[in-house]
Amino acid sequence: MTISKNKDYLLSLNTKTWLNNMFKKKKRNIKTVKWQSPSNIAIVKYWGKVPVQLPMNPSVSFSLTNARTETEIQYWEKENKDTVSAEFYFEGKRKHEFEKRIIQLFTEIQPAFELFDKYHLRIDSKNTFPHSAGIASSASAMCALALCLLSIEQELEAFDEEDLKRRASALARYGSGSASRSVYGGFNLWGECMFFPDSSKEYAIPITNHIHEDFKDLQDTILIVRSEEKSVSSTAGHKLMNDHAYKVARVNQAKTNTENLINALQSGDFDTFIQISEEEAMSLHAMMMTSKPSYLLMKPESLEIIEKVKKFRNETGTPICFTLDAGPNIHLIYPKKVKEKVMKFVKSELLQHCENENYIDDHIGEGPVKI
Repeated sequence: MTISKNKDYLLSLNTKTWLNNMFKKKKRNIKTVKWQSPSNIAIVKYWGKVPVQLPMNPSVSFSLTNARTETEIQYWEKENKDTVSAEFYFEGKRKHEFEKRIIQLFTEIQPAFELFDKYHLRIDSKNTFPHSAGIASSASAMCALALCLLSIEQELEAFDEEDLKRRASALARYGSGSASRSVYGGFNLWGECMFFPDSSKEYAIPITNHIHEDFKDLQDTILIVRSEEKSVSSTAGHKLMNDHAYKVARVNQAKTNTENLINALQSGDFDTFIQISEEEAMSLHAMMMTSKPSYLLMKPESLEIIEKVKKFRNETGTPICFTLDAGPNIHLIYPKKVKEKVMKFVKSELLQHCENENYIDDHIGEGPVKI
């Protein structure tokens, strides 16, 4: 057989394989569900957890709009009902390590969900912002995934949209605690708080209906100091809180700040909002710097930005504050009415400290969307 014939033979085999796969896909009756979920930025931080994936302290955040994850699940009936079957792709590339984590999570929760017995899942996910750079990408990702799973489960077990959101919040927290707060738009509370009898460690609740109008158009300009993956994961950071010398003081601080922040949000007290936001950000990073082993996620540029923001606020009286998640990137929070003034300051003074002068222009959002 000549080389040419060999090529023809291989081409024929590939064509047959393709046709067989296409036939199988048609026979499978593939269904699709897709959700888009925002990240969120915590004002009172969640840091440290107890089994199973419950917070040591309450936290308060608001959901964003432009920093989001889009997740699609294709699913079809499988033969083996005993084993969880799933594959995971991020921005078009299969991610085997994360796939193992997803399958492990699905296996742990399998008894509570009929869908894992019935379907094979192909999960495709993508972000609009840097992954693992301290902008809560796990929150938007796990929230979108949970909403997709609950939408599939909803076909097998009837429940309403309110129940879907609450179940999704409880489910999302198993993959990422912060993800529980991305299920709703506006401001959200995760953890127990005396002001809200229905608050819970198991899931987040929306509290936007209790918020002053001045806080309903908040802007969040995210300054990208570094876009690469952070050196220490949030999961590792949470574990270090278990034996932290300042754990009790930190938990008490967060509880007090939660109550004071909610009072400020209800009354429109922006000065208190600024004080709590910045105190919480610095406390979070202080916990990292004083853990054993200690680590530092802020960069020199982060500190340069923080100093300039404080100086700008003091000199101009502009209602603006900063916060950080577990990473070097800075969130600038301010009301929409001062956006033009703030953006002039950002472009003239702060972008020089950012990687490639990169930033994300974001604002408080309305929550996830099924697409």
